[in-house]
Amino acid sequence: MSTKPILCLDFDGVIHSHTSGWRGATIITDPPVPGAMEFIAAAVEHFWVDVFSSRSSEPFGRDAMSRYIRDHLEKTVGPHKASIIISLIHFPTEKPPAFISIDDRAITFQGVWPEIATLLAFKPWNKR
Repeated sequence: MSTKPILCLDFDGVIHSHTSGWRGATIITDPPVPGAMEFIAAAVEHFWVDVFSSRSSEPFGRDAMSRYIRDHLEKTVGPHKASIIISLIHFPTEKPPAFISIDDRAITFQGVWPEIATLLAFKPWNKR
């Protein structure tokens, strides 16, 4: 394992725009969130990048995420650079011990428990 800090990226709603909703672990039809591929290309230089999602428990789900990212990286940075970048991205089956995570359905714990009503009213960035 690398000595780089682990960056855990959620897939749906963070990398994949997920505007069509859940259709199965291998069905990924929406475009990437704008800037996602450029961010990933930069992040692999500084972090051990893990992509973790509800799709991660299924082997074909991990393969589908990898293919999706590779295909969209190719459109962004070209096939050669995309193959290098995708080789530096990992798709674990369990949530990694990340230094930091980016997820559209999480809040940062500040040492004070949130009100239940606040949690029940939560909406991800793309549903506000």
